[in-house]
Amino acid sequence: MTTSQEELLPTTRRALLHRIAVAQAEGRAPSLVAAVVRDGRTVWHGSRTSVDGHGPDENVQYRIGSITKTFTAVLVLRLRDEGLLDLGDPLEKHLPGTGVGEATIAELLAHTSGLAAETPGPWWERSPASLRPELSDVLGEQPVLHPSGRRFHYSNPGYTLLGALVEELRGASWEDVLRREVLEPLGLNRTSMRPQAPHAGGWAVHPWADVMLPEPVEDLGLMASAGQLWSTTADLARFAVCLAKGDDRVLSGETLREMRTPAAPPEAGDVVDGAAYGLGLQIQYRDGRLLVGHGGSLPGFLASLMLSVEDDVAAVVLANCTSGPLVSLVAADLVRIVAEAEPRIPEPWRPMPENEAKDLELAGQWYWGTHAFALRLTADGLVSLEPLSGKGRRSRFRANGDGTWTGLEGYYAGELLRAVRRPNGAVDHLDLGSFVFTRQPYDEGAAVPGGVDPDGWRGAGSF
Repeated sequence: MTTSQEELLPTTRRALLHRIAVAQAEGRAPSLVAAVVRDGRTVWHGSRTSVDGHGPDENVQYRIGSITKTFTAVLVLRLRDEGLLDLGDPLEKHLPGTGVGEATIAELLAHTSGLAAETPGPWWERSPASLRPELSDVLGEQPVLHPSGRRFHYSNPGYTLLGALVEELRGASWEDVLRREVLEPLGLNRTSMRPQAPHAGGWAVHPWADVMLPEPVEDLGLMASAGQLWSTTADLARFAVCLAKGDDRVLSGETLREMRTPAAPPEAGDVVDGAAYGLGLQIQYRDGRLLVGHGGSLPGFLASLMLSVEDDVAAVVLANCTSGPLVSLVAADLVRIVAEAEPRIPEPWRPMPENEAKDLELAGQWYWGTHAFALRLTADGLVSLEPLSGKGRRSRFRANGDGTWTGLEGYYAGELLRAVRRPNGAVDHLDLGSFVFTRQPYDEGAAVPGGVDPDGWRGAGSF
């Protein structure tokens, strides 16, 4: 990945540096390191440290905690894309004997399985993995606290089960599968299960005094797939590019869009600016901007990766303290600073290729009852349908190759759009999930369900 500090304006770079400087000082972090990605490349890197002359660079490892879950989710989605499982499959189908097998794979990915948030016994992040040698030790005697599929309840043991699922279907350790299928293809050579020099040490900062205490570093054992990884801002920047655009060596752009789609609402007490959860990715609206990514924390470390697909900007923030700077807010602010100071310049408009300029007869104005819509054919091969009023249901549709289109978002996500033709080949109406769209409001010449009054439209004197 090319790194070029000069690609951002000096005023933007200063604003980014100011933001992380305030976060490190006010959050009392021993060190804080950050990176910004734009247009698929790292365009800025900055760090602040309490040790003069030892500012960490983009290759210093920090522990990234639950950002690990996104890596695990990628491995599970790869299994799905290969046809080795379905997200609707109960866990029991592939990993029998856990006692929580009724939960589906999708529910585990989205934290709606009903599993407990933590493991029984001692605080697993600060205790030896030898205390949890089996899955039964991770789950305990009462692993299920809520009916599956009914509510969002963040679960670390749930991602331990997903790691075990990967091992079962791949016949190899989670670590080996991750290295072979994600880390090596993306060139994430500084992402590892265990710390590799140079790496930061983890610290606890006293809440009422400016003194520090070293935090222990435990191997998480079976919990590794929920939070084990160490990484760098350079590696996470590369990973952010994959999450935004897809990479055929790892996951397609279509599957990444699925991961970024809300699959579960948050709990009422956790709602912040419209937060939600996808498949291994946290989703939130902040300052009117849709951000996806994940945060992470383990004793001694804080981490956040946030990206705005629309702005094509991502940010990574890592710190080596147990609490202090709100790194997720810092990452969101770094995205905002770049997106607002240097808005994305759109690609030039270009017409669609001549051999793809078909279905032109469908373009233009349509009516669902008395609601006016516009259908547009775009150069990317998609069809968009949106209300002319600017308010109401809208969606883009992907061509299926058989004269039909499938909705990609909103109310019409997954719904089928097709043109219904008359015997002479002319289009009679559009059918969208049984909704009929006609060229005129309640077009008397079209097959409108319920029929159209033969006397037609009338004025006030006809009441």
